[in-house]
Amino acid sequence: MKSIKILITAALIASFSSGCEKVLEEHPQSQIVPTYFNSPSGVLGGIAGVYNDIRGQWGTEGFTVEMQAGTDEFIQGVNGGGGPAYTYNGLNSSNFGAAWGVAFQDINTLNGVLQYGATIDLPEATRKQYLAQAKFLRAFWYFYLVQTWGDVPLHTEFITVPSQAASRQPAAEVYELIIKDLTEAAADLPNQPTAPFLGKAATKPVAQLLLAKAYLTRGWLNNTASDFTQAATICDDIIAKKGDYALDLWQDYGDAFVPANDYGKETMFVSDHVLDPKYGYYQVGGQAGGGAAQNLSPWFTNWNYPNNSGINSIKNAAGAFVHSGTSGMLRDSYYGRPYVRMRPNSDKIATGPRAGKNYFLDQAFTNRNVDSRYNNSFYTVYISNTAVKNEANATNNLRGISYTTVPGVDTAVWLPDYEVPGAPQFVGNRPFKGIVVPPSLWNNSIFPALKKFMDPSRGANFNDPSTRPVVLYRFSDVYMTGAEAYFKAGNNIKAAALINVVRQRAAFKKTNSTAENAAAATALTITPAQVTLDFILDERSREFFGEWQRWHDLVRTRSLVRRVQEWNQEAATYVKDFNMLRPIPQTQIDRVVEGPKFPQNSGY
Repeated sequence: MKSIKILITAALIASFSSGCEKVLEEHPQSQIVPTYFNSPSGVLGGIAGVYNDIRGQWGTEGFTVEMQAGTDEFIQGVNGGGGPAYTYNGLNSSNFGAAWGVAFQDINTLNGVLQYGATIDLPEATRKQYLAQAKFLRAFWYFYLVQTWGDVPLHTEFITVPSQAASRQPAAEVYELIIKDLTEAAADLPNQPTAPFLGKAATKPVAQLLLAKAYLTRGWLNNTASDFTQAATICDDIIAKKGDYALDLWQDYGDAFVPANDYGKETMFVSDHVLDPKYGYYQVGGQAGGGAAQNLSPWFTNWNYPNNSGINSIKNAAGAFVHSGTSGMLRDSYYGRPYVRMRPNSDKIATGPRAGKNYFLDQAFTNRNVDSRYNNSFYTVYISNTAVKNEANATNNLRGISYTTVPGVDTAVWLPDYEVPGAPQFVGNRPFKGIVVPPSLWNNSIFPALKKFMDPSRGANFNDPSTRPVVLYRFSDVYMTGAEAYFKAGNNIKAAALINVVRQRAAFKKTNSTAENAAAATALTITPAQVTLDFILDERSREFFGEWQRWHDLVRTRSLVRRVQEWNQEAATYVKDFNMLRPIPQTQIDRVVEGPKFPQNSGY
């Protein structure tokens, strides 16, 4: 990009496997020049550097907030910081855009790969795979950019001389390049990961899924029926050939988030964070914080259970939860490191037709006794990991009994999804050794924590970042993307059929009998008449809650303002139509001092 200096690479090192295999290790370069791409190692190094930069966004705090805050799904936790991204109040060009500069630097690197890599001395099949990877990654970044900011600078040639002039090109032109790149990438990428791009790097079905998403998103922008048809057809093709791609759904929804399955059949595309600290950008035992290319995603929705699980906590006269007494929990690797940045949107709507309801339980996760995704997505039971002696006469011990909690046996905290009489110290008339925190007592300090990304492998260094990969795309998204495309194309029969595959999988529980699972699948099966836009969005919440998709889902479907106003009370007053695009970063605007000023998006 002309207004951003050439990519500065700290190291052209990346890993594309679940272990510590080094795909490439080159000496650091202060800048990339055309001659760098005249060798296979230079081309591979450019691609590896881009994969490396993706690691610096997905799974990090600022980027996660930008992708999920200010939606119907998430509101602020007590340590959310009152950020404008959550409320839209004061959102401006100075406090948004974590990935803007990185994306354009990477695009320039990829332009170099494509411009000079076509003539390197490699077997034809290998060269095609390298160039296909570069096309996929360029489209990947441009798709993120155009969804987030609309018209953006469009460059397809390698820039070697920094410039202080820049302009924005129409989104329509950006989509043309995205679709061209992904179509060509899908033609040349292998069906399954192939060396040196192992693990879950881009493959043919990944490029196809992103292509379907691009068609779907462009179709929403222009109401173009042919784009919806294209998207639906592509998804059908991926599903039909899932055997060739070694892709499928796990029978149990929860298995998609078991660490051992991170690179399994349902996972399509990831950003790696491997065990070697050199690749994970952390020092063992360093209790890493934000700002680095680290996977901190397990912690963002974690409430501070060691500080808010007092064994004698009470409900005060106002009906609010008050922490009291010795904590029944210590920080550990299983329940994770508390960050409390964001929480599921369980606040009740105060007025209007939805008064008394909340998005989390009353709209998104309904049928919780049948649909396994709620229990597989959130921690609702915390087993005591420390012995706490509680005397009958202790302050705020309303139980009237003395006891000592047994680690590994007694429940320290139970967060049921329904009201429990006697909470927080009783279940009905029965004294409860821990505390019971039903929905009426949830607040910005205590709530069900998202457990999909938890990393118990941290052990003694459980404050370190996670070395699990960040999963960007799962195979269930093929079904949901296809369903949305068919819905927009006017074919609710096909849309319902695809949604039902996802819902019927969600009905399965290992603890059920065959007959019980069959009955549950029937109970979750929908009819074509039930397929609406809101149903699709709710279904995407159930399936992908917390998986870095929600803001783009709402923007794509032109639903952001309506859904936020309906369900998100902290943002409802401030969200406006112009928030469908994010503000161009001020750093970008300030860099353009030659020629016309770089235009800001309307409203900012």
